[in-house]
Parts: sequence; C-alpha cells; structure tokens
Amino acid sequence: MNESTYDFIAIGVGPCNLGLACLTAPLSGVRSLFLERKPAFSWHPGMLLDGTTLQNPFLADLVSMADPTSPFSYLNYCKRQGRLYTYYIRENWYLDRQEFDRYCRWAAAQLDNLRCGHEVQGIRHEPATGLYVVRGRRIEDGGTFEYRARKLVIGIGGVPRFPDGCGALDREHLVHSSGYLAERARLQAGRSITVIGSGQSGAEVYHDLLQGSERHGYTLNWVTRAPRFFQMEDAKLTLELITPEYGDYFYDLDPATKAEVLDDQRSIYNGINQSLIERLYALLDERRHRDAPPTRLLTCMALEACRRAPDGRGWELDFRHTQLGRRYRHRADGVVFATGYRHQVPRFIDGIAERIRWNAEGQYVPSKRWAVDHHNREIFVQNVGLQSHGLTNPDLGLACHRNSRLLAELTGQDHYPSEPRTAFQDFAPGEDSGFVALEREAVGS
Repeated sequence: MNESTYDFIAIGVGPCNLGLACLTAPLSGVRSLFLERKPAFSWHPGMLLDGTTLQNPFLADLVSMADPTSPFSYLNYCKRQGRLYTYYIRENWYLDRQEFDRYCRWAAAQLDNLRCGHEVQGIRHEPATGLYVVRGRRIEDGGTFEYRARKLVIGIGGVPRFPDGCGALDREHLVHSSGYLAERARLQAGRSITVIGSGQSGAEVYHDLLQGSERHGYTLNWVTRAPRFFQMEDAKLTLELITPEYGDYFYDLDPATKAEVLDDQRSIYNGINQSLIERLYALLDERRHRDAPPTRLLTCMALEACRRAPDGRGWELDFRHTQLGRRYRHRADGVVFATGYRHQVPRFIDGIAERIRWNAEGQYVPSKRWAVDHHNREIFVQNVGLQSHGLTNPDLGLACHRNSRLLAELTGQDHYPSEPRTAFQDFAPGEDSGFVALEREAVGS
C-alpha cells in the first residue's frame, strides 16, 4: 500500500476527467486521485493545427459551467498569463485548439491530485473491505504502485476507428487524423492524397492539405459516404438539445428510437463549423485562378475495401456510390482516415468485470448518472454513452454538468448544484402543460 484509502480514483485524464479533478481539488475532506499513463497532459496532439478552433464557446472550459468562480477557469488562466485584456479586445469567442491545450496543461500543472506517468494494469475488489485496489507501474522508473479507493471513475477516452473495409491491415501503417501532424510531411511527399471522412476533423485536415498542395504539387481528394458536407447546426433552439434536460429526456427513450434520433442529429454533433466551411470555399475559389493541382470533393462514396497497391507504393481503395449503386476503384499515395473514434474496454478492468453491467455487444450500460456497476454507486464512466445519453455525452459544454452530477454521486453531497431549468423547450408535455396524455401508441404509428 502506498497511501490510505481514497474516496475515489479516476483513471485516464482527458478534458473530462481533468475538469473533474479541477472541481474536486478545492473540496475539503474529499480524497481523490487521478492517474494518467502519459507523462504529461496532452489533448489530441496530432490535430493541433494552426488556426483550428473548438466548436464550443470559451465558457465550455474545464469548470465554468459548474463553478464560474473557480480558480481553474479559462478567464483566470488569461489573468494569470497577463492576457485578460488581450483576450477581451480580441473577442475570441471560440478558442484555438492550441490555446485550449495550453490552458488544460496550465490547469493540470496546478493539481496535487493528478499523477501522470502512472499506467494502471489491474483492478480487483476486496469483499472484506468493499474497496477497489488499483495497481500498476510508474512509466519513469518502472516501479509499481497500489492504491485503494471506495469508488472508481473510468475515463480513458476512445481509440482511432477505421472503416470495416480496412480489414486486417496493419493499423500502424494507416494514417488516422489523430496522428496527422506527425505524418503530414510524409503524406505531402507523395503525388496524391485522399482524405476520408467529412466531420470537423476531416475538414481541418483537408483544409490544411489544400493550403500546401500548390507548394508540394500533389492532387487532393476529399471523400465521404454522407450525402453532403454537413454544416454544424448551431441555431439557439437546436442547441437546447445539448442541455441537461434533454439528456434526461433522451436517456428514457427506447433503444430503437435513440438510434433513429442520433442519426437525425448527425449534423449537430458531426458537422463542420461555418467559419471553416467559408474559409474552404474561399480557398477553392481562389485556386481556380491559378494553375493549382486538381482537388475533388466527393459525397455518397462508401469505402468497401482498402489495401496496399500491387507495387507496394500507396493504396488501392474500393468505393460504392450509395445513391447510384456503382462501384469505383481509386489509387492514392497517401490516405488520411478522419473516421472518428471508438470506445475500447480497457484490459485493466478484467478483474472487476463481473461487477459491471454489460450489453450484448460487450459495452458498458450506464445508468442515468453514468454508473455501470450493478448497484449504481461504485463504478462510473466518463464520455462513454452516445447511445445511452445522446449528443449531450461528447459535448464539452455538458462535461461540467456531468462532473457536478458525478461528484454528487461520488461524495454524497451536491457541491455544485445545477440550475433547475436550462431550456425553454419542453421535450415532453408535463402534467401542467395542458396536454393530457392518452393511451400509449407505438412510436411511428
């Protein structure tokens, strides 16, 4: 044993658990520990491109939406950096990705309850004490550690997702947008590059490569299976779908309805922000007046197969046009997959797997307050549950609300009460609405 018992231990420190650590830090009497395998905090280092911004306003920082008086707020970061008036004059509503990463690193450096370079390797439950024992190794010196806690928060994030058509290819040779910056020079040394995926990350990679195509002389393609390049919906009433009330409403829908709703809301959580679309369009228009290398944007193209080219140089890609039904073959020297992330259940929870609720696909089944143990009070998950909690789950603006509710579950005290009402809309008629419920009919009838 290294230390006495913690109230909870959180494993994995991305923005969600980092925010939880910041909100926990000032709470007297609460003993918490946050363990991260990486030697220091970093946030999507492969996508910290110049000029790229978050899709959430700066108020969606680590703490402000739960506690605007917190010393870990972005505005306090600006004040401590001597940049508060600069930020005020600049009127930068949406932070650059690089700025958000700097802010998060600043917050992480102030935390006494965060330990980087600690790789968790296993967890077991002690029936006699009711405690969880977390063990692992320190990356720097190879030494071991072992800590006990009453509760756990698992927030290790996702791993790069590749289309099914990539099959058994060695994923180390495929370029995912998460590792784009490290591969950019090698990609730009080729004669042709194809970007697959039309979300915000795909648009950022395409824009970056488009800016360099004339200097390096490569052709560039941007391909998506979607029927169009979706602009992110950000109308005020639409954004009320990213509120605590809507999250609770969505959670109570039946699974089939949830899947249908999520597909309909794709342009909200997987769209491209307007400013980037405008910059892309302007650049495409400017290129028409120069002898620029060709570039193409293609929709409705579903990737069915990806393999090494017969000569070992580059890739062969097979596509099916989803509306025409035709198939096409394409060759590219370099391919970037901006195809999102998938959640991976970590091996270190094998020892407590029987204490966790699973669905038929081997995924966590979170409660409304993100507990996954059978008693809904001991093991919690971060940023896992798009299918259960809807688009409120991955949104940075709701992370503070989730963390405030998690802290209430973890400590038994509501340290950061949430506003009783956050949306003007009623997502279902209430008893006092004047709409009287009749017999229930099947959805869609």
